[in-house]
Amino acid sequence: MDSEKFSRRPRPETISRFAICGALALSSAAQAQGEGAASNAGVAALDAFLADVETLSAEFRQDVWTAENELIETSTGTMSLKRPNQFYWHFETAPEMIVVADGSVLWTYDVELAQVAQSPLADITAATPAMLLSGDTAWRDQFDITRAYRLEGRDWIELAPKSKGGDYQSVLIGFNGDLPEQLELVDGLEQVTRVVFSDIRVNPTLDAGVFTFAPPPGADVIGSAD
Repeated sequence: MDSEKFSRRPRPETISRFAICGALALSSAAQAQGEGAASNAGVAALDAFLADVETLSAEFRQDVWTAENELIETSTGTMSLKRPNQFYWHFETAPEMIVVADGSVLWTYDVELAQVAQSPLADITAATPAMLLSGDTAWRDQFDITRAYRLEGRDWIELAPKSKGGDYQSVLIGFNGDLPEQLELVDGLEQVTRVVFSDIRVNPTLDAGVFTFAPPPGADVIGSAD
């Protein structure tokens, strides 16, 4: 599993990721509303989120689409984050998956396979959706703004990583006010992963244990935390 993108499992031909549906991102309606005040609103919403939000929790639905616009996977679950560099994603729909970053180590637990993958969080590039929302790096150092617009009641900002050759091409975030309600990512094979958040709670008090993980007894642990 490519846990940087919260994909459920690696696939032989395509890998899931977050970003807005290609039809929406490229729609003439979005282009028509252009880059006036709406553009500034999207950028301002991202800046405000990163400046003001220390913790966040929400429920989510994730849909994965092929480049041919075929829905191939749907999952639901809960997530929490604490800046900097701590997050928790629980994909509750089978196959169940838990992804935890504790500030130094990234853990990915496949419950069905009883397999845990671990890796140093420092090995994850800052130019990923996970690190964009929970990291402490200035986002303009890692991303270019490719478009910003208002559509269907949300302010959208589309970003492309400055570093080329990664696993994904772009990330698109839809804000309602300062709250990110939709997150989508497009990979190099044009596969789209769309995540819609609900029951969003800003700056809740989160137990520190949310962001700790210990491999369950009997689980196969691969990788290294060093």
